[in-house]
Amino acid sequence: MAPTTKASVCVTQTRKTSKKRLQSEDKPVENILKPLDLTDEHYKKVMQLMHNDIVKGLTPETHAKANIKCFPTYVRTVPDGTESGDFLALDLGGTNFRVLLINLNGQEVTMESKIFLIPHHIMVGSGAQLFDHIADCIFKFMTDHKLQDRHLPLGFTFSFPCRQEGLDKAILTTWTKGFKCEGVEGHDIVQLLHEAIERRGDMQNVKCLAVINDTVGALMSCAHSDRQCAVGLILGTGTNACYIESLSEVKTWDGDFNEPKQVLINTEWGAFGNDGCLDFILTDFDKSIDKHSINPGKQIYEKMISGMYMGEIARLAIERLRKHNLLFDGEGSYHLATRGRFYTKYVSEIEGDNVDGFKVTKQIFDELDLTSHTEQDCRLVRHVCSLVSKRAAYLASAGIACLLNKMNRKEVTVGVDGSLYRFHPFFHDLMMEKTRALVRPDISFKLMLSHDGSGKGAALVAAVANRLLEESHKEEDELKTVKSVNSKTN
Repeated sequence: MAPTTKASVCVTQTRKTSKKRLQSEDKPVENILKPLDLTDEHYKKVMQLMHNDIVKGLTPETHAKANIKCFPTYVRTVPDGTESGDFLALDLGGTNFRVLLINLNGQEVTMESKIFLIPHHIMVGSGAQLFDHIADCIFKFMTDHKLQDRHLPLGFTFSFPCRQEGLDKAILTTWTKGFKCEGVEGHDIVQLLHEAIERRGDMQNVKCLAVINDTVGALMSCAHSDRQCAVGLILGTGTNACYIESLSEVKTWDGDFNEPKQVLINTEWGAFGNDGCLDFILTDFDKSIDKHSINPGKQIYEKMISGMYMGEIARLAIERLRKHNLLFDGEGSYHLATRGRFYTKYVSEIEGDNVDGFKVTKQIFDELDLTSHTEQDCRLVRHVCSLVSKRAAYLASAGIACLLNKMNRKEVTVGVDGSLYRFHPFFHDLMMEKTRALVRPDISFKLMLSHDGSGKGAALVAAVANRLLEESHKEEDELKTVKSVNSKTN
């Protein structure tokens, strides 16, 4: 959990002071930036719209039209802390692909991992190329760790929108995050992985028992040490959330109704707003980002929140101010005019900068070839960044408050992972503040940083799946023994 330091309080107070000064002195500035500054009424409306869409996603008759699909994950329970053994885990959620060897021993977890890059030509190539590359990476990792002759259960964190049809069967519904591999959408990614492994012919001991996304991983990882964890949230390149729902609410459920009568729901809430329901809060900056994205009209909620887009929202706002001669004496640069060049990390770094001197901010201006800048320019750019990040944090808070209210548990831990939440200096504090304001007063919650949920979480789900598999085989063996004894007796 990110602590609130004296420095962050000081910076926040300075930010509020500079905002008042800017609003009083520069009405043109306020007019340009006002659409980014939403009210609580806006956020409450977002919550109601999200609740309605979640109910649609959980209902067979309306599921197809729902933007928030609410896919059951077939994960029914959180870890009990007794999981043990060695497990392989795969983590694909962006340009980096990880292979991990994880040892579970009660609360003790040890991990070894290696990161492999996914080249751009593979990200936009064929599905066979992608999964052949993944299989090659697995083989290299197993060779390096001398695992070729061992049978290890595998969990796969695949952080793209999927419709689960079982714990080890997930159908990709749509690519996001810059991926566009042909022949994968509409197909089972576990089957594609197994086919790639079979094509190699030298990894017959590798079998995927469970596929999850990073939200489930975040939840499972936190639940390993905190049994109150019932929500998993990702705030990184993209955004998504999962939560534990009662089976009575999941009208799309096609599994058994044995205990526990609950299932983790993968909301895929990044697509919220695809039907235009969030148009009332979309700015010109959001519309521009959507228009020039790889998937226009899709992932609208995600494009207002996640790390893939926040820097660009800030750049567009800064450029608008610059073109109105309200920044840098109207002088821009090639870099500032280039889409995607104002990185989201700049937003975090500028907001975390010391206002006495703006050393980091000025270094960023130098990187962007902005040679003409004043202290007032530094303050105004900082203000833009704070508006963009505050809106993102508050929109995510509206989503979390919606889930907490719907679950109606009196005490909930929210497991959070992702670079945006992890590295932004104020995201945690902003989310705590706004979620508390929006959630029902009788609900107690906390936000807990998930440590490597994509790796540890996948291993934990694989561990549970492997235990259930072994128990099933044991029951089958016992049944065969009983039948054999009975036949001999007869």
